[in-house]
Amino acid sequence: MSEEFSPAELETARKLFAGPCDFMLGVAALKQLPTADMPEIAFAGRSNVGKSSLVNALTGRKTLAKTSNTPGRTQQLNYFNLGGGLYMVDMPGYGYAKVSKTQRDQWTQLIFDYLRGRPTLQCVFILIDARHGLKDTDIELMKMLDTAAVQYRIILTKTDKVKREELEKVSNKITATLKKHPAAFPKLLPTSAHKGAGLEEFRAVLASYAA
Repeated sequence: MSEEFSPAELETARKLFAGPCDFMLGVAALKQLPTADMPEIAFAGRSNVGKSSLVNALTGRKTLAKTSNTPGRTQQLNYFNLGGGLYMVDMPGYGYAKVSKTQRDQWTQLIFDYLRGRPTLQCVFILIDARHGLKDTDIELMKMLDTAAVQYRIILTKTDKVKREELEKVSNKITATLKKHPAAFPKLLPTSAHKGAGLEEFRAVLASYAA
């Protein structure tokens, strides 16, 4: 279902994520974006899909990204500097959030404007809850990225909360859908921030984009 990495690639990734990873700034408007001087990747996903938990698990830090049971906690583009070689951008969750429609529309516009116009953006990782599969809002984002010719990959989250047969069923359905989307990476990666499943491979994927 996912790629194979050599021991050397896994070790390089381990060292990168064991090093410094610092919160840099929160961006509420495009004019606040940092200079495009380093490759960057972005985490996108519906509200409460587990983005912040996954960022924390990847970096081995419990409070690097703020987590909350209230959907919509991340309200800006949060930039993290990973070892001086890669920006990781934690984006506002789309879809359901306990905020006004106006604020939700503003977040959505910020996300889309950023994704369409950032020259150093290497890849968008769309996080999908393994219990629910793709939703209409996910497909909408995928179509937008197809149009913008921005590469994206699907990361399954919370795989520890579903049975193996159900995970396989959801995975097969998503993989079939990816074939219809030109900018999508054809394979998905199952992860669990709670159990640590898939994190080593995910770190290696991310490290491959670092300068």
